[in-house]
Amino acid sequence: MVTIDRYRPEDRAAVDALFRRMHGEVSAEAYLRRWHWQYARNPNLPNGLPLIWVLRLDGQVIGQYATMPVKLAVDGREIDAAWGMDVMITPEHQGQGHGRILFETWDRNVGASIGIGLTDASHGLFKKLRWPDMGRVPRLLKPLSARAPTQGAPSVVRRLIGRVTRPLRNIVSRLRPLGGDVREVRQFDESLTRLWERVGSRFAFAVRRDAPYLNWRFVEPAHVRYSLATLVRDGQTRGYVVIRHVEQQDLRVTIIVDFLADPDDPGALRPLLRWVDRQALAERSDLVRVFTTHAGFTELLRTEGYVEGPPGMRFVAKINAVDVPSTYYDSFAAWHVTVGDSDSDR
Repeated sequence: MVTIDRYRPEDRAAVDALFRRMHGEVSAEAYLRRWHWQYARNPNLPNGLPLIWVLRLDGQVIGQYATMPVKLAVDGREIDAAWGMDVMITPEHQGQGHGRILFETWDRNVGASIGIGLTDASHGLFKKLRWPDMGRVPRLLKPLSARAPTQGAPSVVRRLIGRVTRPLRNIVSRLRPLGGDVREVRQFDESLTRLWERVGSRFAFAVRRDAPYLNWRFVEPAHVRYSLATLVRDGQTRGYVVIRHVEQQDLRVTIIVDFLADPDDPGALRPLLRWVDRQALAERSDLVRVFTTHAGFTELLRTEGYVEGPPGMRFVAKINAVDVPSTYYDSFAAWHVTVGDSDSDR
């Protein structure tokens, strides 16, 4: 008999064995190192237990769907929600409709079911379930060297542009004033909660970004290192940014993982973007990359030298706990989604 129920502490060994079987020892070790942080320490856990659904056949674990609970602001109302993340079903039990049942169980039990960075298989299943498909979260790039990809230009032109503009970018980024008191910090204090309380209602869709959540998400992880900065103006925290530096496809990349500011106040985000420029140049990055949905943030990024990159991450969202108008899913121009949402940057 096949059943699906919530994860119990005694399931840990079976879930670990399932992951080892599905992904191999190397990936499993990395997964197990972050498991306690990712699933047991999340400040939004319902009933204090990981929000994982376990698929059993005659009591034996044959699959799971692990999710990340968050508080979600939807047109000024906060509801419980969860990002879908790790779905696994043993090979001999695939193709029997179990994945669909796991997805539907998750959807029935959360105020909003949301997914980002979807695989082809997951995206196909969401389409079969007729979930609202928000398309892809736009990817913006700021080239800093001739090695950085530039959309639409022949390679010879890109190299020439890079040779000419790299020294200029170095000078401008170092001399241009930040425009505010940008402070690199090691953790977020309660001023970030107050920032969220001031600006959160201005988004049609955004994960609640308070201090407990931000510290759990970006300070506590042992498997990845982030750099954090806040903007303080008139004695008040006006915004923050989270970045990391990585090597990807023979490029040095600075990723803007997450950020928040008043979308109606360009002066709150611009100094943080200029701080990112300086950090990227110090790390000799070839480009800065950011994913963002909000039209106001996108416009500001373009004025700071960002250009459209390749297609971004697939994104789906389904609001269950509150009624939303039929036009709610038509555009995410007033939504705030970044690569730091869910665990897409891991």
